[in-house]
Order: sequence, then structure tokens, then C-alpha cells
Amino acid sequence: MRDIVKGNGKRTLVLRLRKKDKRRVLRPYLQHILSVADQVEQKSKEIKLFMNLEKNPCENGRWRSVPFTHPATMDTMIMDGDLKNKVKADLELFLKSKQYYHRLGHVWKRSYLLYGASGTGKSSFVAAMARFLNFDVYDINISKVSDDSDLKMLLLQTTSRSMIVIEDFDRFLMAEKSRDVSLSGVLNFMDGIVSCCGEERVMVFTMNCKDQIDQAVLRPGRVDVHIQFPSCNFSAFKSLANNYLGVKEHKLFSQVEDILHYGGSSLSPAEMGKVDQRTTASRSARSSRDETGETGGVFSQESSVHAVREFKTLYGLWRMGSRRKESMDLSSPAEKEDSQKAA
Repeated sequence: MRDIVKGNGKRTLVLRLRKKDKRRVLRPYLQHILSVADQVEQKSKEIKLFMNLEKNPCENGRWRSVPFTHPATMDTMIMDGDLKNKVKADLELFLKSKQYYHRLGHVWKRSYLLYGASGTGKSSFVAAMARFLNFDVYDINISKVSDDSDLKMLLLQTTSRSMIVIEDFDRFLMAEKSRDVSLSGVLNFMDGIVSCCGEERVMVFTMNCKDQIDQAVLRPGRVDVHIQFPSCNFSAFKSLANNYLGVKEHKLFSQVEDILHYGGSSLSPAEMGKVDQRTTASRSARSSRDETGETGGVFSQESSVHAVREFKTLYGLWRMGSRRKESMDLSSPAEKEDSQKAA
């Protein structure tokens, strides 16, 4: 290799290879350059959200796209840290495993099932995954799919390096038998011949509960990774208190932990965040007044006092919300007694 400096001040690197080393060195080197160039281009592209339309002979194509501007990222997701790191590691390994999949004779794709009650963060996690991978998102509305063949055509019109998402998958699977798309059609969509037409894809299915779902749908190969999204635990509560109020430690934390551990409270992160927002709005208004100098320049001291007060308010509102959820239990007395015995 020679480093040449031209008269205009520009430097040029000249790489020379012996003829006998050309095949051994040059081809892997060029492949590496192309791979790095693809990675740079992938990171700089704008992510798009694609939505399927009703089948219409007058329309050219079935997908319509808009810029994907969802702000969720892996860093902003409120969930177990170890679980989040495992998912990130799994996604990173998938991106690097093209040769491994091909060596095994498998299609280069990965499927995830996200399950948990409404408001636990499944949709936000889909957005965080898309931003982490920098993949376009194809959000399939099965109610707009006319039949099995139409579902196949939708899949064929997607691109490589994309996420294909079906939300509330359990509603479709538990629906009436008169549905236009058959279970067989969905299974072929998940891992049939058509699913191999395009690579480096991630499929994501969300549902509230998987207990009543046919195991043939969830078997390995169709769904590779199952991720449960539980109700808000103590770790999530602390993260929310820190994100919304800037409170990292407080004497009431131990009481919150006891309620979550022994009291059976089950607020979702979305419900918890809604309670947080009720106290954060007033804090934001006070902070803006402090920054304009109306409080005599004691912003840091007063803001910490406000945070403590708001956390106490949050604690009270959260307990109230927890009790309100329990009071809305419409089970019969016998069912309640059975559930208590089971607990």
C-alpha cells in the first residue's frame, strides 16, 4: 500500500496485490466495502409506515406509506432492563446471521410474539424495534384482506429489511369461522413458501393473551421469540417516576413496592403514565415561570420541593386508581371466592 500526496493536497491510497492473492484477498475486501456501504445507507434512510388498502382494481399497489415518526426508542421503553437487553442482542445477532441462516437452508427472517394486557407497551415496543433496526414497518389490517391469495399478494409487495406487523392477532384467531382469511392462509403467510420471497424480515404479532391460541400457530419456526408485557411492577414504577418527575429515590418507594408485591395491584404502564401526567403538567407550568425569573432565581431548590410534593400526589392518585380498578370487578360472588381460593 502506498500513500500518495498530489499537488492539490489530496491524498490517495493505492492498494496493490500480488496476482496469486487477488482471489483470496480482493473479493472478501470488496464484499466488506459493499456491506459497510449498505449499513451506512440503511442508517441514513427515512423510516416509513405502510398500511394496506381495500382491494381495488383501479388502484396501483395495495400499500400506502407515510413517514414513521413514532418517538419510542429502546432507551425510552419502560420494561425490565435484562429483557430489553436480551431483545436488543437477539435483533443484533439476527442482522449478522445471513450466512448462518443460508447454511442451514432457512429463510433469513425472525418472528416475535408480544403479548400482554392493553396499555402494557406492545405497540410502542414495535416502534422501538423498528427504530432500532431502522426497518420500514408494514402494518397489516386483516379486516381489509379479501382472502388467502390477497394476503399472499400483500406479502409479495413488501420489501426486504422490513418489519411486518399484525396487531391484535388473537382477535382474528378467535373470530367466527366465516372470516375471509383462513387459518391455513395465515399459517402459510407466517412460514409458507411465499414467506421466503424476500429476506432480512422481522415479523411481529401482538395479542392480549395467548392461552387460548392453537399451539400450531405459536410453534417454533412460526414464532421464534415470545415476549410478555406484564402490568407495572416496582422497577417500572421507579422508571416512570424518574422520567416524569425526576424522582430517583423517595421514602414512599418502600410502600409502593409493598403494595405491588403484596397487594396485587395491576396498573398498566399506560395507566401509570396517565397518572404521572396529571402531576407533571402543573410542574411544567411552574418550571417555565421559574426559568423566566419570576421566583427570584431559586429554580433548582423549588423544583426539588415540587417534585417531592408531586410524588406524594402521584402516590395518592396511584393508590386511588388501583382501588378504583378493584372496585370495577364485575365477577359474581362465587367467582370472586374461587379466585381468592386459587390465589
